[in-house]
Amino acid sequence: MPLDPQRFLDDLHKLRSFGASGVGKGVVRQAYSDADIAARKWLAGRMQEAGLEPYFDPLGNLFGLTGENSLLVGSHSDSQPEGGWLDGALGVIAGLEIARAAREAGGPPVSCVSFQDEEGRFGVLTGSDVWTGKLAIEEADGFSDTQGNTLAGMRARMADLAGDFLPHGRFSGFLEMHIEQGPYLEETGLAIGVVTDIVGIRDMRITFEGRQNHAGTTPMHLRRDAFQALSAFNTMLNSRFENVVAPATVWTIGHVVLHPNASSVVPGRAEFSVQWRDADAGRLARMEEIIAETAQEIAAGHGVAVQLGPVMGIEPAAMDAGFQAELAEAAQALAPGKWQRMPSGALHDAANLATVMPAGMLFVPSIGGISHAFDEDTDEADLVLGLQVLDRAARALAG
Repeated sequence: MPLDPQRFLDDLHKLRSFGASGVGKGVVRQAYSDADIAARKWLAGRMQEAGLEPYFDPLGNLFGLTGENSLLVGSHSDSQPEGGWLDGALGVIAGLEIARAAREAGGPPVSCVSFQDEEGRFGVLTGSDVWTGKLAIEEADGFSDTQGNTLAGMRARMADLAGDFLPHGRFSGFLEMHIEQGPYLEETGLAIGVVTDIVGIRDMRITFEGRQNHAGTTPMHLRRDAFQALSAFNTMLNSRFENVVAPATVWTIGHVVLHPNASSVVPGRAEFSVQWRDADAGRLARMEEIIAETAQEIAAGHGVAVQLGPVMGIEPAAMDAGFQAELAEAAQALAPGKWQRMPSGALHDAANLATVMPAGMLFVPSIGGISHAFDEDTDEADLVLGLQVLDRAARALAG
C-alpha cells in the first residue's frame, strides 16, 4: 500500500487544531462539544476525499466505509476535559491513512472509524458500548454529565447527520493503534507493544457517615471522624491487598468529597471512589470482597456508618490470537528486537469490539509515560513506525 507518512502526520496535526488548548499540544475536545462535532465533520470530509463513504450512526460514531466486508481500523477522537493530542486521535488518523492507502492501491478493503465518547463524558466507552450491544441506547440516553446535560440532548446536536446502526457482520475484524499511556516502552527502549489483553475494571463508591462536630472542643476519643475512617481504610486496604494482587494490578482512591469540608469542623461524611484493575476476573472479585470487608471493619472500629455503592465494571478482554500473531510478525519485520507483547492497563474501544469480532491492538511509546494531560506526546518517528507496523498487519488481515 502507498502509505504517506507525511500526509498521516499532517492530518494528525490538523485534528489537533480542533479544540487546541493553547498549552503545548493539548486539546479540549469532549464528546459532543462544538470542537468535537467540527472535528468529526472535518474527518468525514477527509474520508470522502479518500474515496470512503462517511457514515454517522445515532451515537455519532463516524465510519469511513468501503466494500461489503472490510477490516475496521480506528479508535476515538474525543478527549478528556484536559486532554492530549494523541489519545485516540492517533488511532483514528492511522485508520484513515491505512484505509486511504488501501483504496489508492486497489485493495484490500479497509474501513476506518472514530468512536464517540470513549473518554466517558456520559458513560465509559459510550459509543462502542452501544454499537456492540453492551448498552441499550435507551438506557444510555438517560446518562448525564457533570453539568447535568443528558446524552439524549447532546447527541440530538448531531441528529441531522445520523443513520441507523451498522451491522457488526459488515466487518471482518478490528485493529486499534494507541499510545501506551504509561512508561514501560520508553523505559525499556522498546518501540512497539503488541497488546495481549485489556484489563477489567471495577469501580465502587463508598460513604463513611460519622458525626460532624466542633474541631476545637470535641475530644479525640469521642470523635466519629469520617476522614479518619477513610485514612484508616486506605492503609488497611493496601496491607490486605499485598498477598492477593499481581505486579500489574492497580487500585486507586481517586475522588473524595468531605462534608462539610471546613478547617474547624470534624468531617461528618466522607464519600469516595475505589477503582481497581486487573486482567484476571477472579482476582477482581476477590479484591471486591476485601474492599467490602475492610470498609465494614473500619466503620465498626471508628464508630461510623458505611454505605457501599453498586460495583460498576468492565470484564477483561483478550485480543484475538491470530491478530496478535500478525501484529507480532509485522513488529519483528519492521522493528526487530524492539517490540514486546504486553497487557493494557487502560481501557480502549478494542475491549468492546473483541466481544463481537476478532480484535487486535498496538501500542507506541508515551514520552515520560504521560497521558490525559496537555503535555502528552510521542516522538513522530515512533508514530510513523507504529503506522507502518499496523499497516503491514492490516494488509495481511484484510487480504
